[in-house]
This record gives sequence, structure tokens and C-alpha cells, in this order.
Amino acid sequence: MWEPYIKGYKAWLQLEKSLSDNSVAAYIHDLQKFVTYLQLHHETLRPEAIQLTHLEQFIKWINGLGIAAASQARIISGLRSFFKYAALEQICTQDPSLLLEAPKLKRHLPDTLSFEEIEKLIGAIDLSTPEGQRNKAILETMYSCGLRVSELVNLKISNLFLDVGFIKVTGKGNKERLVPIGSDAIKYINIFRNSIRNKISIKPTEGDILFLNRRGSRLSRVMIFLIIKDLAKKAGISKNISPHTFRHSFATHLVEGGADLRAVQEMLGHESITTTEIYTHLNRDFLRATLEQFHPAFHTK
Repeated sequence: MWEPYIKGYKAWLQLEKSLSDNSVAAYIHDLQKFVTYLQLHHETLRPEAIQLTHLEQFIKWINGLGIAAASQARIISGLRSFFKYAALEQICTQDPSLLLEAPKLKRHLPDTLSFEEIEKLIGAIDLSTPEGQRNKAILETMYSCGLRVSELVNLKISNLFLDVGFIKVTGKGNKERLVPIGSDAIKYINIFRNSIRNKISIKPTEGDILFLNRRGSRLSRVMIFLIIKDLAKKAGISKNISPHTFRHSFATHLVEGGADLRAVQEMLGHESITTTEIYTHLNRDFLRATLEQFHPAFHTK
């Protein structure tokens, strides 16, 4: 009964919202949970018959299954997205999800690295190998630009404007943005291109991709994760870090340094300023720690 609606919704997510295949699959998977619930409790209900009470009962049901608050919030976001589509396509005369409340979530920031720790981690790279030279360019670029790992592995040579200190990256929803890049990252990208990359036998489809493995293919997200885990171990850093740690560290260091939040939002490619504002909370902790360390009124007598 719901198959035609799901098929139409999937096409809308792909064509109108320009979401990645993974994101589309996640939205459809979460919507299927609601359809499963309907089949168990209200077998004949179509989208136009759904009311707020049905959605609230569904949330109560998944809560009873032990689904975490963060996952519930994601499922609710998916339901809102579907009913927005249904309203636009006039499948529903009104959106029953408008007053649906998501569980309150505490936003947990992952570990960030200090500038000294980042230098230590980059310093653990073995520069005597071609992979080491490449990894140096990768990590310098990640920290300099605050890239998502997907943006890094898909970075194109044609989108490098190193002479003017910018790169163009393609973020979520295929949205492009220009990001400033630092002199160290530029230096090591040029070393990698001129000394390492030009000696690799590159696959025809990967000619414009900057960072490649020894077989001439682009690196996977997992490979970047493993490179960073290995370097953290060599550098003696025990924090739980990932490629995203570099992005968080980039943003944290900017905010701690007094950077304008709108500028940070633009560089990170956040659609909403509220996403960027998590760094102001972290910054408040930093400010308080600074006061406690240096202000005489905070010193215990």
C-alpha cells in the first residue's frame, strides 16, 4: 500500500534534495520502520489518514523497543521529511508531523586535539616513503581546511586554486564552497603532486582526484581512518580520534582564537548556524578555564 509513496519519496530525495545514496537509504529505512508499525497496529492507514496521535504512538513504540534518543530524533526527522514531501505533492492535505516533538538531546563533542598534539601526530609520519609524503599532505589539508573525510577523498586537482590560497570542495547535498588553505598544506600538496603522484599509474576515472593509493585509485574513508589511528598510536596519543577529529579541532581552534562564527560556518559548510554554535559552548568552557588559570579573583586563597 505504501510502496508507491515510498518510491515517489525516494525520487524526491534524490532529485529535489540531491542527497547521497547513503542518506537516501537511511531515510527510506527509517520510514519503513513506521510502515512496519502501521502494519502491526493500523493495517489499512494511508499517508493522508495519518494524524499526530499515530506518530506519537509510533514514537512511544520505538522507545519501548529500546531505540536510543539520538536514533529516535533521526527517525522523527525522517518522518517530518516524508510528510513535507507528501504535503508538497498534495498526498496529504495537512502535515501531521508539525507538532511532533523530538527527544531532547545533549550534544556531545568528540575529543579535540590541541595544536601541539596535531603537530605531534603529523610529526609521527615516516616521510621516507611515498605514502608518508602523501599522508603529510592529507593531514595538513584536513587541519588547514576543516574538511569532512568525504570531501577530502573526493578533492579534485581542478578545484585547487593554490596560487590564490583556496580550494573548492563539494559538501553535503552536492553543495560547493570555497575554503581558504594554509601555506603548509599548499607546500605539501605540491611536493606530493610533483614528486609522488606523477609516478603513479593512475586509473582513467581517477585522473582529476588528488589523493590516490599506490594502485592509482582514490582513497577510501576507512583508509583515512586507519592512517590516523596508526599515527595516533605512534605519537602516543590515547584520545579516541578519527578523521572528524581534525575538523572539530580546526573549528575549535578558530573559535578559541576569536573567529567570527559566520565565517566558521561558511568554512565548515554548515547549512545552519546552530550546528556551528556547538563550538561556542566549547569556547565558553575554554574561556572559563582561562579565567580560572589567570584571573586573580578565581584563584583559591
